[in-house]
Parts: sequence; structure tokens; C-alpha cells
Amino acid sequence: MNLVTSVQGIASQEPHRTAYHFMGKGTTYGEFDQSVAKFAGALQELGVEKGDHVAFLLSNTPHFLISLYATMRLGATAVPINPIYSPDEIAYIVKNSDAKVVIALDKLLPLVEKAHLAFPAVADYIMCETEPDLAGKLQQLPTEVKGKVSDFTELLKKAPAIGTEVEVATDDNAVILYTSGTTGKPKGAMLTHGNLYSNARDVGEYLKMTPDDRVIATLPVFHVFALTVVVNAPLMQGAEIVLVPRFNPKEVFDAVKSRKATVFAGVPTMYNFMYQYPDVDPADFNTVRLAISGGSALPVALLHNFENKFNVRVSEGYGLSEASPVTCFNPVDRERKAGSIGTSIINVENKVVNELGEEVPPGEVGELIVRGPNVMKGYYKMPEETSATIRDGWLYTGDLARVDEEGYFFIVDRKKDLVIVGGYNVYPREVEEVLFTHPGITEAAVVGLPDPDFGEAVHAYVVLKDQDLTIDELKSYCAEHLAKYKVPKHIEILDELPKNTTGKILRRALKDQAISK
Repeated sequence: MNLVTSVQGIASQEPHRTAYHFMGKGTTYGEFDQSVAKFAGALQELGVEKGDHVAFLLSNTPHFLISLYATMRLGATAVPINPIYSPDEIAYIVKNSDAKVVIALDKLLPLVEKAHLAFPAVADYIMCETEPDLAGKLQQLPTEVKGKVSDFTELLKKAPAIGTEVEVATDDNAVILYTSGTTGKPKGAMLTHGNLYSNARDVGEYLKMTPDDRVIATLPVFHVFALTVVVNAPLMQGAEIVLVPRFNPKEVFDAVKSRKATVFAGVPTMYNFMYQYPDVDPADFNTVRLAISGGSALPVALLHNFENKFNVRVSEGYGLSEASPVTCFNPVDRERKAGSIGTSIINVENKVVNELGEEVPPGEVGELIVRGPNVMKGYYKMPEETSATIRDGWLYTGDLARVDEEGYFFIVDRKKDLVIVGGYNVYPREVEEVLFTHPGITEAAVVGLPDPDFGEAVHAYVVLKDQDLTIDELKSYCAEHLAKYKVPKHIEILDELPKNTTGKILRRALKDQAISK
């Protein structure tokens, strides 16, 4: 079994069940499977074979779902790329991944016109129409480019369904996901069919997803969190995916109301914007049985505020690209602990270790390491980095954590984000949690910066709800709730905090900007 055969099974047994809903139109599992078979045939005609790499520059549209499952059905490897990356970032990943074909949104056509010269190894570019008159735009391409560019919709219309089914092994690569590269060039995590299948299966079972669930997909589907939790897991269960092209609180609330959605997954920033959104009736959210948070730590104050306003339980989890990604979730059938990432999901083992790799007692802080069928094969073309990250079968996450007596894990912070003030450890998340409890603050981020007296000092960046709030008042508030060495030495008020495409606050960008000043 793999993800593709799982969807094929549902399509044959319940072809009229809705697989996904997009822009007012539902698509059944039978229709989805037919589109996958036809697009796999189109890719086959373009020369894509088992083991080839196909890059995607796609967002939350059916093009992504069809392309992903067609690529995997061929035994080829999908390489999802954030379509709003800069040309240089896209160029690095396309080249490093050895992509043979690129499937892109039509608005990226100007990039493709230049890319065909930069990447002679890319045989074909397939454009997906999201704006009117793609055919007209393709006609205007220079002659030397025209022969390499195809229209997704036209290919889907004309192509025969895939001929001979390709045999896919559990250990064959299904996807290469590039990490965000906060500490250097992005690394491509090789995720096998077995990795993705096991994690989707185990997440679906752990969160008790059923064919009756309707899952909001507003997280970017090219990101690993969405790929497993709101795409693969629901499809394995025969559930419905409600594709929301971009995150906007109004569009999410409208989608929940119109489709009577039962599951919502988001990152903390999304929860914050939805909580702050004024024009919503909380009753419109009452069909949601489960709200899931991941990507970064959800401030406890925000968790309680959201739950109280919308009368829904929020279950926080944890994962990383290298683990397909989920390793922990707060269970849905027993206690949810605020501030915890929950317990190990089915078939996955987590533990906290010291610098020697020895497990530490409950309550003690160490590095979180992970083992299970979801752990990646390695980094593409990076054997040394693979050996440094996977040791004795364990994936070293780089996150500092502790575990309690009941097996609930708590992320303390990123190992690299630890601030050492005069020899004392300060975890940025601890300071951020205090700032988030202040009613006048909307967002907060904390970093450590060089300090001549103490080695490092705590610096905080905040976005205010109450514009009359002063920095001195904030420092006094922190002093009431934190030890003296943890109180921010400097607090800067910003209009907004830098974030990546999933809404995760970029501490590194704040730190780099401050140091460059």
C-alpha cells in the first residue's frame, strides 16, 4: 500500500464521494483518480520515468493535488517549491534537485522564459491556468521557448490514461522537501512512499479522522505540515479537503460555514488573526470538532482565548520536514495539556537526551530525538549532513524539550535560539509567553543579541493592540513575571513581525537585521 493505491481503492469503492472542494465546485474521488491517471499519462508522454524529479511551483489549487498523485503514480519524485520564493531561491532548488520537468502557475511564465536558458536539464515546463487567456500568453512566447512549454488543462484533456502501472517500492523516494535554510542553503529531505504513507495513516488514526470529516486546507500545501495533515491523511480516510487558495480569516470562516467543516489546521499566526477578526459569529465555527496547531509554538494565552471564543478544543502538535512531519500530537480522546505538543503518535518514538545522547529524566531539558517509519531516508546529495542528523537510527531535531511523567512533551525552544545571559539560560519562548499574556500585545518575538557585559542580552519585538502602551510599562510587566536576567533589556515596537509563507515568525530575520544595524 501507498498513498496512490489508497486513493485508487476509495475511488473504486466510493467513486461519488467528494475528494476536494475548490472555488464552489466539488470533485469526487472517481473524478480525481481519473485526472491523476490522465496526467500521469501526460507526464509519461513527456518522457517522465520512474526515478525522475518533477518540481512544483504551485499553491492551494487542484493542480497541486493532481500533479502530486500523478507524479507518485509514475514512481517519479515530486519536489514542491514555494511559488513566492525569489528567482534565486527557486533556481537553487530546481538545479540542486535535478528536476526534469517544472509544473508552475501561469503567473510565473516570465520566470520560465528566463529559466529555460538557465536550466537546460529541465526538459519541459507545464503551466497551470489561474488567470484568463493562458493560451494567448503561450502563443506570444519566443519560438525557442514554445516547444518546452505546455498547458496543464490541454494536457489533461488530450492525454491517454497511464498505460502500464509502475511498481513502486516502500523505500522509493516520493517527495523531496527542501528545508527553509535558516542556517545556510536549503537541504532536500528525501521522503519515501513508506515515510509519507505511514505518517498520513498514523496521523489520521491518532486524530480519529473519518470519511465524514471535511478538512480546511488553507495552510500552503507545498509545506510539509499541510501535505500530511490536510492533504494525505484526509485522502487516505476518504474525507473531503476544502481548498482555500490563500489564508484570509473571512475566507476561512466562510469556507467553514458553507462546507460545515469539521477539522481546521493552522499555525499560531493564523489563530491570532482569526481570534482578532471582528466580523465573525463564533457560532459559525461550531461544526469544527478539532482545531490543530503546528509549525511553531502556540502561546498558551492565545490557545485559551481562541478556545473560549469559538468553543473548540485546540490540539497542538509537533513535526519537522525530516519526519514527514508529525511525531507528536495532543490526543483527542484524553487530556490536552496547554503548552504541550502532546504524546508520541502511533508507531513513532520520541525521547529527550543530553549531549552524549543519553535519555534524561522527566522534567529535565535536553534535545528531542525521534525514531519511526516516518523518518526521512536522508538529505539529497548531502551524505555528511545526513550522518550528522540521523545517528543510530534516531533523528536529532535540534529542538530543546522536556517530557513529563505521563509522556507529554514540551518544546522549550530551538537549540540554536537559546540565549545565555551571564551564564544563565534564557529560552525565548518563555519570555514570549509572558508578553503574549499582556492584553495590549498582538504579537511578540524574542532573540538574543551580543552584549558587552553579559555575553548576550534579551531583546523583544512586539506588535501592539494598545497603541498607548509604553516600553517602560512592558518592561515592568515582564519584571513582575520573570527573573531579572530574563527581562528584555531592549523592547522594540514594530508594525508587523517578519514571517515565512506559513505564518511562522522569523526570529533569525529580526536577529540578522539588528546585528547589521
